[in-house]
Parts: sequence; structure tokens; C-alpha cells
Amino acid sequence: MRNQCSVCAFIPSRVFVLTALMLIVSPVWSATTLVAVAANFTKPMTEIAAEFEKATGHTAKLSFGSSGKFVAQIENGAPFEVFMAADQENAVKLQTAGLAVADTRFTYALGKLVLWSATPGYVDEQGEVLGKAIFKHLALADPKLAPYGAAAVEVLKNLGLQEKLQLLLVQGENISQTHQFVSTGNAELGFVALSQVIENGKIASGSGWIVPERYYAPIRQDAILLTIGEDNPAALALLKFLKGSEASAIILKYGYSLPGQP
Repeated sequence: MRNQCSVCAFIPSRVFVLTALMLIVSPVWSATTLVAVAANFTKPMTEIAAEFEKATGHTAKLSFGSSGKFVAQIENGAPFEVFMAADQENAVKLQTAGLAVADTRFTYALGKLVLWSATPGYVDEQGEVLGKAIFKHLALADPKLAPYGAAAVEVLKNLGLQEKLQLLLVQGENISQTHQFVSTGNAELGFVALSQVIENGKIASGSGWIVPERYYAPIRQDAILLTIGEDNPAALALLKFLKGSEASAIILKYGYSLPGQP
């Protein structure tokens, strides 16, 4: 009887110890990281975050917006742990300010610009519609805050059209709002990210001109670990996941290029 009782006493205590260990270990393997993501990367990052959670158990809580605004928020204490910019400059700015971990910065995607209209046949495949100026509004993201807006201004300069079209420009706060201007018809056409309009390798609706890369400097989109996330395993795991094959396949699917690829 004594032996039986000692066994009975051992089982609950063992269960208690295992339960306690699970409670201690669980948060380590299912952490959450707060991520500031450039608006142009909304679709691919939403998919990547879902795959990241499946693969690691960690969760990436995403906020989308203009890179310039995110920098200002982070400088003012916003609790983001990973920053995925639409350029290199803004990531480097945080690195220089000591708000990010220097050796964690890398280019996760190379962006592409497209002149797009929600109306089929409106934008020709050579972008000659720009020179004709038969429209009343041309949308682009605020070039002071959004790298894709700065690239759009660069295109207009290189085409010799900036002065001619200046009065027709309407600015979105970020590339998402710019896309909204065009998709709703408030602007007949506009410069947006290819990732916003691509599906199965081609422009899904309306009409567009994928702007040749000779007209604007490469849009190198950098990710970096912010100092506030230095000890968060989910933040570290996300940066590692972004460099892997699963994330790369999603990035390519949305029309981006990867560093080192033609």
C-alpha cells in the first residue's frame, strides 16, 4: 500500500513540474515582434508574416506606412523592434542615430516603379501618355517621405517632364494612399509600386508601364533590427526568415528583385 501511495504522489508532482516547465519555455518560443513596414511591401509582408508564424511559432505584428514617418515615430520612442524601409537611407539614418543595430542591416528587396491607371488601355506600354498630358491628375507619393515618390520625381526629371506636369501632380502621404487615388479614379494615373498591381507575373487590372530602371536610382529596400528589439527572439528570427527561401519566393512573386540577381 505504501508503494502504491508513493507512486500516486509521484505522478501529480511530475505533471506539475512538466506544466511549470511548459509555462516557462512557452513565451520563448512564441514571442511577438512589432514591425514597421514600408507601405509598398504590404501584400508580400502580410504573406511572409503568415508563413513566419507557421514556421517558427512567433508572431510579427505589422504596421504599414511611409518610411519617413516611421523614422520620425521611432526617433520619438515608438516601440517598433524591426524596421523594413522602402530605401536604404532611412534605415541608415536610424543606424547612425544609434537607434538600430548596425550589423543587422541588409537589403531584403529591390523595388520597381510602375505608371498605372485603373482604366484599361489608358497607359501605353512605353509611357508616352505622360508626354501627351491628356489627364488632369498624376498621383505620386510624397517624395519627402516615400522613396517611391522620390523615384517618381526622378523619372519625370529624366524624361524632361517635371516642369510641364508640375501643376497636375497630386501627392499621397504614402504609396498606399497614392494607389487609392488612382484605383478610385480621383487621379487618372499615377506612379505606384509594381507589387501593388501585379498578379501572376503581370499587371492584374487597368493598364500600366513598368518604368525602365535606367530612369531612376535602384530602390534598395533595407531591413534593420532596432535596438529596442535586440533581446526579442521573434525580432531576430524574423530577420533571419526574411533572408530564407520561403520569403524570397514571395518577394519575387510580387515583382521585386533580390540583391545579386539580374
